[in-house]
Amino acid sequence: MTFKSGFVAILGRPNVGKSTFLNHVMGQKIAIMSDKAQTTRNKIMGIYTTDKEQIVFIDTPGIHKPKTALGDFMVESAYSTLREVDTVLFMVTADEPRGKGDDMIIERLKQAKVPVILVVNKIDKVHPDQLLEQIEDFRTQMDFKEIIPISALQGNNVSHLVDVLSDNLEEGFQYFPADQITDHPERFLVSEMIREKVLQLTREEIPHSVAVVIDEMKRDEDTDKIHIRATIMVERDSQKGIVIGKQGSMLKKIGTLARKDIEVMLGDKVFLETWVKVKKNWRDKKLDLADFGYNEKEY
Repeated sequence: MTFKSGFVAILGRPNVGKSTFLNHVMGQKIAIMSDKAQTTRNKIMGIYTTDKEQIVFIDTPGIHKPKTALGDFMVESAYSTLREVDTVLFMVTADEPRGKGDDMIIERLKQAKVPVILVVNKIDKVHPDQLLEQIEDFRTQMDFKEIIPISALQGNNVSHLVDVLSDNLEEGFQYFPADQITDHPERFLVSEMIREKVLQLTREEIPHSVAVVIDEMKRDEDTDKIHIRATIMVERDSQKGIVIGKQGSMLKKIGTLARKDIEVMLGDKVFLETWVKVKKNWRDKKLDLADFGYNEKEY
């Protein structure tokens, strides 16, 4: 039997559901989710393997107008995938009209030399007539290889989209072992799960100012638990106070929820220690960006 493989980029504006889609396809969480924009900061690879194919999905940061060096990194990281993949999924939402951000992405996609499939997500939020209007509007902007409406949250039509991608794969190598689901090390996934809880539990000013660094991750032979020490980086003293909360209540809640997700991912008991540290204006300092895992060499 012929084995087929290929690389697929998922592009779109912030908060259109790229990570939700990837997690649904993979059957488990490998990309963090939040209703805050720009949740994904690094390219995250999801490796979908069956006995006949391997589709390597690359979930990219939401494309937006950058205001910081971190923002520049995120946008360049997203666009760089156009040079690396066989197919692009351009994801938009059914419940929001086409905007300037979509038009900006479309102009870049027109220059790409790979097939582009328009994926209209969140169809569960609109009437079918509105969905048809949205599809027709985007159809006039670019010649898409296919247009596929889905609900990543509910799973509607997701398997059909995967089938379409599979049908368009060419004969190729199995790039990764069958049981590998992502290219990121466990430390990265652990830091992302902690950051996800910060995004979910804190106010609007906090999310974009937070990075999480894993200082230590090792098994404690006495307790047979995985001991993790993590530092939550913020930019201002006021943000540190919010993340810690009254008598440490917020930090405790973040740690408790993150630990549960980390234990599911690792399949092991975890002892999680979290600290909060102020690093002023880290999002605009290249040295800090590199230290916190946002490395220019990625693109």
